[in-house]
Amino acid sequence: MSLPPGYRVTGETGNVCKLKKALYGLKQSPLAWFGRFITAMKKFGYRQTNTDHTLFIKHMAGEVTLLIIYVDDMIVTGDDTVEIEELQKRLASEFKMKDLGSLKYFLGVEVTRSKHGLFLSQSKYVMNLLADTGMLDCKPADTPIVENHKLGVYVDQAPTNREIYQSENHMTAVMHILSYLKSAPGRGYFTFVGGNLVTWRSKKQNVVSRSSAESEYRGIA
Repeated sequence: MSLPPGYRVTGETGNVCKLKKALYGLKQSPLAWFGRFITAMKKFGYRQTNTDHTLFIKHMAGEVTLLIIYVDDMIVTGDDTVEIEELQKRLASEFKMKDLGSLKYFLGVEVTRSKHGLFLSQSKYVMNLLADTGMLDCKPADTPIVENHKLGVYVDQAPTNREIYQSENHMTAVMHILSYLKSAPGRGYFTFVGGNLVTWRSKKQNVVSRSSAESEYRGIA
C-alpha cells in the first residue's frame, strides 16, 4: 500500500502502518481500484474517453482496440487481434483476472451470434425485472403508457394530497410499463457508444393510430 496523503517518513526505514479499518467494502475501495486500473491502462497506451470514463481506446496502425469496464467486469473488442491478446496478457500481469471467453451477457444485455452478425437482447433482464416486482403473471399491455397520463416530480417538500395522488398515478404508470414489457421482452433496443448511436432495432406495430382522436377511440375499445 502507499502512505496516506500528507504523511512523511523520517529517520529509519521499514516503518509500517497500523490498520484500524479495512478498505475493502468501503466507498473508497472501488475508487482506489479504478484509479489503479486507469493508471495501468494509460501505461499500456490507452486513452480514457471524455464522454464515458469507463471506456478506453487505443489506435495503432489504422486499427482500434476498445475496452469498457463496469465494476470488475470488462469487454475487450476491436479489429487488432494482436493488440487484444497483448492487452489480456498485460492486464493479467497487473491484476488477478479470469478470461470468460466470448461475450454472452453484460449489464443486462444478452449477446447471440449467428452468420448474420450479433443480436442484442434484454429478454432475460426484463423477465428478471418482472419476477422481482411480482409482475411475471400480469396481463400484457399493448402500449407502453396509459392513455392521457402525464408524469411529474416533486422534491424537497412535503407532498400534498394532489401530489400523493400523482405519485400513485406514477406507480400505476410503472406497473403498466412492466405489463407492456411482458407482451414482448425483446421488442426493440438501441445502443450508444460514447454518445453515438451504433445499433438499433424496432418492430412495427400491428395497428398504428393516425390521429389523437383515433387513438382515443382505440383506447376506449
